[in-house]
Amino acid sequence: MTVLTEHPAPGGAPAGGPGRPAEPPEPVGRPELLVDPALHATGDPHGIWRWMREHAPVHRHEEGDLPAFWSLTRYEDIRAVYRDPATFSSAHGVLLRPLALGEDPGAGQTLALTDPPRHKQLRGLMADWFSTRAVRGLEDFVRDAVRDALARAVERGTCDAVHDVAARISLYTIARIIGVPREDQEALFRWTDEAFLAHRSLAAHHGFMGYFIDLMDRRAAEPADDLLSSLVHGTVDGEPLTEEEILLNCENLVGATENGRLALAAGLLALLEHPAELARLRADRALLPAAGEEILRWTSSATHSMRTATRPVEIRGRRIEAGDRVVVWVPSGNRDEDVFPDPYRFDVGRTPNRHLALAAGEHFCIGSTLARAQLRLLLTEVLDTGIGLEPSGPAVRLRSIHVAGPESIPLRVTPPRRPRPAA
Repeated sequence: MTVLTEHPAPGGAPAGGPGRPAEPPEPVGRPELLVDPALHATGDPHGIWRWMREHAPVHRHEEGDLPAFWSLTRYEDIRAVYRDPATFSSAHGVLLRPLALGEDPGAGQTLALTDPPRHKQLRGLMADWFSTRAVRGLEDFVRDAVRDALARAVERGTCDAVHDVAARISLYTIARIIGVPREDQEALFRWTDEAFLAHRSLAAHHGFMGYFIDLMDRRAAEPADDLLSSLVHGTVDGEPLTEEEILLNCENLVGATENGRLALAAGLLALLEHPAELARLRADRALLPAAGEEILRWTSSATHSMRTATRPVEIRGRRIEAGDRVVVWVPSGNRDEDVFPDPYRFDVGRTPNRHLALAAGEHFCIGSTLARAQLRLLLTEVLDTGIGLEPSGPAVRLRSIHVAGPESIPLRVTPPRRPRPAA
């Protein structure tokens, strides 16, 4: 019985990621193009990354609109940077920013932009909300969010898998964890979607920040069983967090749902583009955990992560000075031929699969257990019910050097062909 419609990518596009070929074209020695968002929207960054892994795995980019930085494209180098926060600091920003914008306003204040030991203490205020036990307690909520999003899509007969399905699942779940009341979650979804579509920081959205200022004040007066209350009433180094730190951490957590939505949506697209792998998964549900890991590797929604060197260090014969910025290209590491056999093949049974999509070391994604659970619950619901999902047009890729994946995936949706199994 058909679950997802099994046919090639829309428009006959070959399958190698959202709208990308299974094998990249001939190597292109143009590393400077990696900072052009258009390349990631309509070009082939994987062709450049493959060339760099072979010819320039440690490459110096000179200053332009962006600061000068070093590019790392091999798996082992990327992993080593992630695992050495003493040498490669996150405290000055983890994303490339135009020089005209100055330093990231969250530098040294948010979970993503702090180093040990402060990072560990700040993480400790949030970790319980993302533990295995906590995620198990959230599964019914996530399952309901999945079913609600799919039911809306069935009712309309069409949907955008990014905005109508994946975005709602990802945003509603983190909103629940933070402590946003159910009646306010739709407004939060709207503000977040507006910011992501406009490629703007959530901190610049007045509705979003105003709402969290008010909610923070309410939690200060009346604590609740939620993450925001933990931030409001918690301490780091014996001191309470400032209002700015609390707000920026909330913005950081909600902003991370963009990566969640991209992984979920691109995971559906990958299965639509690879009918043989879909058939394997449909026939053998024991492959679900491996399929989730392969989706994370394949989609690699965080395109790059930046660090600042705290001391001189040599990588593959290139000397990096203290203060130099170092950028790791995560999708490149996750296609490294030295680590992943046949890396441009989507394989739902791939094992081992030690991808870097969720980072590594001190900054390993705090929401990793949640991300895996969301993928599993979405795929299980689609496979169990037999809902029909078929591309109704080409997927559109994001124009960004920060996050990778589909901006839009238009789908035709047909009702489930069999009743949902009893819980």
